[in-house]
Amino acid sequence: MATTTTTKPILNALGREAAYNLADVNKTTPQYGALTPRWLTKFLEFKGLESGIYRVNKVLEGDTPLDVLCSQDPKKVEIPQGFVNYQQKPREYQLNAVSTIINVDTKITDVYSSPYDQAEQQLALAVESLKERQESQILNSDDYGLLKNAADSQRVQTRNGAPTPDDLDELLSKVWKEPSFFLAHPRALAAFERECTRRGVPPATVSLHGGNFISWRGVPIVPTDKLLVDGLKVPKSKSGKTNILLVRTGENKRGVIGLYQAGLKTEQSRGLSVRFRGVNDNGIASYLLSLYCSAAVLSDDALGVLEDVEVGDYYEYK
Repeated sequence: MATTTTTKPILNALGREAAYNLADVNKTTPQYGALTPRWLTKFLEFKGLESGIYRVNKVLEGDTPLDVLCSQDPKKVEIPQGFVNYQQKPREYQLNAVSTIINVDTKITDVYSSPYDQAEQQLALAVESLKERQESQILNSDDYGLLKNAADSQRVQTRNGAPTPDDLDELLSKVWKEPSFFLAHPRALAAFERECTRRGVPPATVSLHGGNFISWRGVPIVPTDKLLVDGLKVPKSKSGKTNILLVRTGENKRGVIGLYQAGLKTEQSRGLSVRFRGVNDNGIASYLLSLYCSAAVLSDDALGVLEDVEVGDYYEYK
């Protein structure tokens, strides 16, 4: 006769949910999905101002240059006379302020600031938002934005819509004196790469400022979503129109430069002021954040724009 053995059920000492209540949780700082690398402000040269005003004095250039004597002929001894005139009313750039106020309940920061200080994290997110706005304003401001301040003579239309190597070469003919970088929406960048692939001329890659960029004729193409496609950072359609910029930067090159207020008493970073405004009777701590910025185009040939760039052309390859 067979012997029957009974197996006692195994009793777990601790269930998953109970263990979860005793476990530490690894946490990240707040992840802000709208942040970008902001390559433009890394590539662009900046100049600090003492009084928030930057005057660009320009020479009035005529049809002929200043005549000079350069001859070994003893009969030609008369040195030509002339002078170079200046603009009577040069343009002045005044810094704009990108500002916000952060209010934080001190009861929250007192109780819930481990492992991350709540006020510090709120200020960090606000600073990032201001810097995103700064980059957008440098490109799109109605006052000093590069798109609005490019000279008519420096604007180029695409031949067929899509950004081709020929189009970028045409842009280089406009900004040929030491061009620094192209600037394009990621969708425009992808469209240019498709055109290069179609022609069998893949662009080279360069490493600058801690990032890898494709280049054309040795000039890096820098991506930014602040050059909008049909007015949007993230276009809803596969097609759309945008612009590609070519920039020469640097004051000593008579290029494009960013401007900021130097020497702020409460400066946290370049042109950024963070002021503590105090705590009200309800225990709310208040902070004022201001980022002072502008941009100047020192000469017309420092900036070129390729207009009406179509980003939605695709090809089938066999």
